[in-house]
Amino acid sequence: MRWLRTAFAIGRGLLRAKKPMILQGAAAPAFTLPALDGPPVSLAELSRDRPALVVFFKVSCPVCQLTLPFLNRLLPSDKLNVVTISQDDSTLTQRFRARFGVTVPALLDAEEKGYPASNAYQLTNVPSLFLVEPGGTISLAVSGFSKADLETVAARAGVELFHPDESVPAWRPG
Repeated sequence: MRWLRTAFAIGRGLLRAKKPMILQGAAAPAFTLPALDGPPVSLAELSRDRPALVVFFKVSCPVCQLTLPFLNRLLPSDKLNVVTISQDDSTLTQRFRARFGVTVPALLDAEEKGYPASNAYQLTNVPSLFLVEPGGTISLAVSGFSKADLETVAARAGVELFHPDESVPAWRPG
């Protein structure tokens, strides 16, 4: 009888599927997170007068290691705000940024606080990218590395993200 209760409990757990990641057209969940090098930053501040590209990552993620250095090329734009949100502590995040040359501002989504922003966006994988328009609507939601979607963001920013002589994959899952 004990095995039957265990099997039932396992089966019940399998039926509780995790909600999918927030998608294009949805309202972006608000957040205020501590910055790696400064005061806390809110989504409302980031997307007040121009779109904000919000990119969630984890330092151990190989696809994040591929994606984040390219985001530096968006920084000269005055048409777009770009911020990364690390699911790691400040020490690991600083090491990651130094190792991969990432200069995009970083916010911290703390594990000890239950990853409030990551859970609000219902992340299933990293990297996960969200283009949030002024007014709070998500106009682009991407999980993993998508060259075409990043080129769309770069076009909005008025910058060239990938150079013709670079070998860049079309897609990598997160």
